[in-house]
Amino acid sequence: MKAAVATENGLDVQDIAQPQPKPFQLLVKVKAAGLNRADLAAAKGHGGHGAVGATIGLDWAGEVVEVGAETKGGFKPGDRVMCAGAGGYAEYAVCDRGRVVPIPADMTFEHAATLPVALGTMHDALVTNGRLKAGESVLIQGASSGVGLMALQIAKILGAKLVIGTSTNADRLTRLKDFGADIAIDTKDPNWPERVLSATNGQGVNVIIDQVSGSLINGSMKASAIRGRIVNVGRLGGGKAEFDFDLHANRRIAYIGVTHRTRSVDELREETRAMWADLADAVTAKKLSLPVDKVFPLVEAKAAQDYMRANKHFGKIILVP
Repeated sequence: MKAAVATENGLDVQDIAQPQPKPFQLLVKVKAAGLNRADLAAAKGHGGHGAVGATIGLDWAGEVVEVGAETKGGFKPGDRVMCAGAGGYAEYAVCDRGRVVPIPADMTFEHAATLPVALGTMHDALVTNGRLKAGESVLIQGASSGVGLMALQIAKILGAKLVIGTSTNADRLTRLKDFGADIAIDTKDPNWPERVLSATNGQGVNVIIDQVSGSLINGSMKASAIRGRIVNVGRLGGGKAEFDFDLHANRRIAYIGVTHRTRSVDELREETRAMWADLADAVTAKKLSLPVDKVFPLVEAKAAQDYMRANKHFGKIILVP
């Protein structure tokens, strides 16, 4: 089968053996795969799911071909599914039984492939770790990314009273309100924390989902409510920065780090279970969706990643075999 494999020089589309499902896995014929930022490092064998010689790709959609011996009662060959795991840049991929959910009947494979990572990551950040409650306020740092757009929508679906999204791109800022943002803020403005405080009557936001980190961390703490929660999902703005410990203590902020790299199989399955329990109806009703920016054939996987690096897209980039 064709697959995009990590090499020291980046992605290379090769002919490799079709994977065989273990007893607790499904074999899926991939119809579409979504690109994620983490895939860029993985393409050279770096990052949590990258190793030289490995097929990369974290989420995809397709049809079940084979069901492992310990995967009974849930799915059968021919079922349309969306999956989170590893190895999605390929014609076939295997997925753990606990990280698969059904595709709604009228949803395309391309749109289904935009969802698994975004849904799981942001439900986990907002609900499991951010402990979001209806009526609270939310700030999404880096809201114009695919997962950021999903975070805006999930916060609204779950009853947040005020949802603020940030970006440094003027064109993208104007589009955030289409995805649930009540206010869109440009963090290039040094006074952006004051804008958040003004929007919350000086109280600050209850939950901050931070995909940027770096130099924005102290601003995020200024924008946080007393006893607010900041969930560190990503570090696109840098993994190290000056940290105001007095501000952290005075506002009694819970600063929470999350990653999938150190989670057990059971933890990953629980993430999917909890997400689907809360969001299945919204997904089926198409209340949670992401725009598809551009579709590339699998053989052009390297070009698709180059397009992502250029950072000109809005929404998701998709590969199709």
